[in-house]
Amino acid sequence: MENGGGGKGKGDVPDDANEHCPGTQSEEAGKADACAGCPNQQFAPPPPRAPIPIYVGPSIPKMLGLEGQDIHQSNLGWSPVYVESNLGVMSIGFMLRNPDDAVIWRGPRKNGLIKQFLKDVDSGEIDYLVVDAPPGTSDEHISIVQYLQATGIDGAIIVTTPQQVSLIDVRKEINFCKKVGVPVLGVVENMSGLRQPLSDLRFVKPGEAGETDVTEWALNYIKEKAPELLSDMACSEVFDSSKGGAEKMCHEMGVPFLGKVPMDPQLCKAAEEGRSCFTDQRCSASAPALQSIVKKLIKTE
Repeated sequence: MENGGGGKGKGDVPDDANEHCPGTQSEEAGKADACAGCPNQQFAPPPPRAPIPIYVGPSIPKMLGLEGQDIHQSNLGWSPVYVESNLGVMSIGFMLRNPDDAVIWRGPRKNGLIKQFLKDVDSGEIDYLVVDAPPGTSDEHISIVQYLQATGIDGAIIVTTPQQVSLIDVRKEINFCKKVGVPVLGVVENMSGLRQPLSDLRFVKPGEAGETDVTEWALNYIKEKAPELLSDMACSEVFDSSKGGAEKMCHEMGVPFLGKVPMDPQLCKAAEEGRSCFTDQRCSASAPALQSIVKKLIKTE
């Protein structure tokens, strides 16, 4: 039977393909041994991304819409709880009988759980492993570095708020990374000013007897006098960043500055309800900033 492509027996095999080419529409396209060095690799569909397991604290299941889920045990170890097919999560929150239970563990027990999360979880082949660590430089950070250093740590992403009280601790965290040989991929300035649509603001009038809500009157007045303002963003610097914030600190310490993420009430609401800010159009103040940071990190691979 003739091949309409004039090639090697399959209509989706290019004429100049390597011997044993599986074809550009095959599930093996771009992955089979015959594809190595083939000039037609750009025509093959990209392979599916492997899961990204995230190891996090007890509050994250709520933020990802995973409350009530359990960790399952297999003959290969613990199985992550999946948000989607390409995003798995491990959290001590999945192990609590009551979500309100406090985790009162000393160092050795905490370190033992970290070791189990990092060594006994069946994550399969993955593209990224993200570990969400608490603030500071404590047992958790030392254990994470100790257990992962042999396999290679790409780096740390450090998150801060703009004011000096926060930056004092962040400087220590940067120096910790330098001492233990963990590259600092960059610093993110979180809560970098309040940003929200003017139409979402609440207006109050102070008085001797307390505050009076005048939101309805104020919005009606704006709608009558300057309706175009209702689609604008209201901005307020909640924290003092007069000394340059995280960006200046990064310049002084020689580490990358990844960007600023504003305080966005809609982002907070999405986290409370377990929704992704990237699929929620209401997170218009924060989602673009987060996407920009992710793109910068991917480029550093």
